[in-house]
Amino acid sequence: MSNDSILDLTDVLAIDDQVTRSTGSASFGVTAAGFLPKPFTRLLAERIALARQLIDADLDLSSGSVLRKLLEISALEDARTWTALGALYDDCFVSTARGRALGDLGAELGLGRPYLNATGTVTLNLAGALPAGISQLVLPRGSRMTTAGGHRVALAATATLSAAVTSLPVPVVSFDAGPIGNLDPSVADSGGGNPQKIDRWEVADGKLAGLLAADAAAGLPDGASAVGQGLVRIVHTVPLSGGEQQWDDERYRALLLGAPRSVWSADAIATTVSLLPGVRQVTVRDGWGGIDLSQSVFGDFTFVERLFAADRDLASPYFVSVLVAPTEAAVWDGPDGLRAAVEAAIRDVRPIGVFPGVVEADQVFLGVQGDIITSGIALPAGSVASINSSPAALALKSRLLDRLHRVVDTLRMAEPVRCAAVTAALMGEPGVTDVVNLRLVRFPPTLDQVGSTADTDPTPQILGPDENLALGADQIAVLVDATDRLTVR
Repeated sequence: MSNDSILDLTDVLAIDDQVTRSTGSASFGVTAAGFLPKPFTRLLAERIALARQLIDADLDLSSGSVLRKLLEISALEDARTWTALGALYDDCFVSTARGRALGDLGAELGLGRPYLNATGTVTLNLAGALPAGISQLVLPRGSRMTTAGGHRVALAATATLSAAVTSLPVPVVSFDAGPIGNLDPSVADSGGGNPQKIDRWEVADGKLAGLLAADAAAGLPDGASAVGQGLVRIVHTVPLSGGEQQWDDERYRALLLGAPRSVWSADAIATTVSLLPGVRQVTVRDGWGGIDLSQSVFGDFTFVERLFAADRDLASPYFVSVLVAPTEAAVWDGPDGLRAAVEAAIRDVRPIGVFPGVVEADQVFLGVQGDIITSGIALPAGSVASINSSPAALALKSRLLDRLHRVVDTLRMAEPVRCAAVTAALMGEPGVTDVVNLRLVRFPPTLDQVGSTADTDPTPQILGPDENLALGADQIAVLVDATDRLTVR
């Protein structure tokens, strides 16, 4: 390289440095606020300024000139490079990574991206007439079904069968997440059976006790419906799908950001339990952790003088409470129940000498009562009763119920159900112009295992206008699939 070429290159670098400093482009790239890519307009402006200083100040760089087009092409390629660098920088952190990069970061933390639950549809058929005195048979949301291969499935909506409705397609969801839930009824085993065909009810599910009792009342063998030959038969012809899909980035990111970086901690127990099938929410309560404001000595001594609470006896076992809120499809008791699954999962993550006690959260069942004012929805003329029994009104109530589930099912433990949130969910449905006389309804708790009703009032409690449903520290709200208290007008 000649000396003239070296001098020319030095001049170009000096002018480029001057342009960079004068345009403020040094503030781009890795900054205190993260990676800031340089935009196309700034890149083009820098090239134009550099060309005029290096070649000629009167250079024709109008929009139609050839040199202007070359500068624009060059600036566009550089802008793409800056964008790629920004994405590469963001993919290095859990808070900003996306797609596969976020999944790789989670795998390094030991929390791979979880799978979704497969969904599909089955048909429920009444095998015969309902027993005397029973006008309809209600299968609640979460009622469990199984296959010959041991796969677990649950109803995704309440199903009601009667003399007028003897066959009903219902949505179902796989209890276990992942591709294992993509059940195909056409798959056959070596013996000619269909191990993935949903054809029986889960006998251990306490919500199906009424169905089994109805079988007995109809003269069928007790529990006959458990093998698909009882009062309600399950017809499964279309495969379930969606189990191969994984959590979206935002949901997965929230899991990773909340995951602990240590193994033996209360947070590690909570994270491990939260990923089990059938767990809606979990809270780990450590009576010795944190500041105990209830202590009478709190605030009465210097910070370094003594402990905030009484000293623990090191010779005594140390207990924590794992408060678990199950999903509607979970079966709590039994060797294959949720309690046993939680106890098995926390054995490897509990600290040595700490003994967690697994407790089921108190589920508070609620409904919504009110008048739904509509406009633009094709409802039939006639009385209020005839309007609400029409297919259009029933379809509207079903959509409203889905919206209410999205509100209630996402509430945290002890979080109250607010009338404002319920009203906003109902008003978000197209065609609903107003919601009046809205009240929350608290249903009585279900019977315990011995059927005690001594301290239970069977009458639902209707709260006052705009009164929120307050919950205790160990309670969680559960929406009842009942739309008979919603009146469409």
